[in-house]
Amino acid sequence: MARFHALQVIAADRLTDDSVALTFAVPPELREEFRHAPGQHLALRRTADGAEVRRTYSICSPAPDPGGEGPRSLRVGVRLVEGGAFSTYALKEMGVGDEVEVMTPAGRFTLEPAPGRYAAVVGGSGITPVLSIVSTLLAREPGARFCLIRSDRTAASTMFLEEVADLKDRFPDRFQLVTVLSREEQQAGLPSGRLDEERLTGLLPALLAVPEVDGWFLCGPFGLVQGAERALRGLGVARTRIHEEIFHVDAGTAAGPVTAAPAHSSVTVRLDGRGGTWPVQDGETLLETVLRNRPDAPYACKGGVCGTCRAFLVDGEVRMERNFALEPEETEAGYVLACQSHPATEKVELDFDR
Repeated sequence: MARFHALQVIAADRLTDDSVALTFAVPPELREEFRHAPGQHLALRRTADGAEVRRTYSICSPAPDPGGEGPRSLRVGVRLVEGGAFSTYALKEMGVGDEVEVMTPAGRFTLEPAPGRYAAVVGGSGITPVLSIVSTLLAREPGARFCLIRSDRTAASTMFLEEVADLKDRFPDRFQLVTVLSREEQQAGLPSGRLDEERLTGLLPALLAVPEVDGWFLCGPFGLVQGAERALRGLGVARTRIHEEIFHVDAGTAAGPVTAAPAHSSVTVRLDGRGGTWPVQDGETLLETVLRNRPDAPYACKGGVCGTCRAFLVDGEVRMERNFALEPEETEAGYVLACQSHPATEKVELDFDR
């Protein structure tokens, strides 16, 4: 069960003019709870103007060894979002010694180290979880190789520039780095411009043997991730080898129409070993219904992006407005996002514990 704990900030390193890396100390008694897989994220919580604000940020530090103790510290990357209630606070006010409410790790955009060839296409702050994936993989698995294709606006806006360069120095034979700047020409390397579907379709086969890649990791803005997926599918890559995480989706993007819920619908929920049944009010998502009765229900973004509110649909039917977090295999297996789900039958049953 996901839980919040107060962790102390022990470092706040400015990466660019609009991004910062925050490092939290993890006390010995919480290290097992904060054990994480490479690529997972943390939800951070604060209260602003009397309202609770939650935001999700990916862990960029390597994952702890399975046989050792949990992490002594956790590092996340935060990029400023215009008008962002949490990112503005993180960049302009948060400092060493501050305490932040941090949820235990979640997310399935992960790679357990194994021999093979892997690749990623990332944009902007999408480098954050991939940095954890790459650093963990190359350090633990001598039989693994990784190709990172990253897109940024300019060199000055590139997050974790030194950390990625360090990986290139440490693993020159197993780590391939390709950088594309959309708004600035480079002295060497690829021409500037956006990495869209057409460009990636021509670029990827020139960089590596696409059919030999065991796993593709796409992370960043919605347009980049969708374009990269279409390019890979067009090049014959199986959907099961493509893993995606979207960091931001504009309101209304790819949102489907919401059909009115049946009258007198209810939801039965199992959460942290306890159950309950409650009526769904008109227009509510199932998460909103659950939160009225169980404030400890897990959630972070409420936008269908982070996947923190994933639940198993035991009975009934739901309609999801948006889904940018669950893989097709998960939805086929019966998982839904509670924050985007509306009842399509009078009775719905969800299990958050599966």
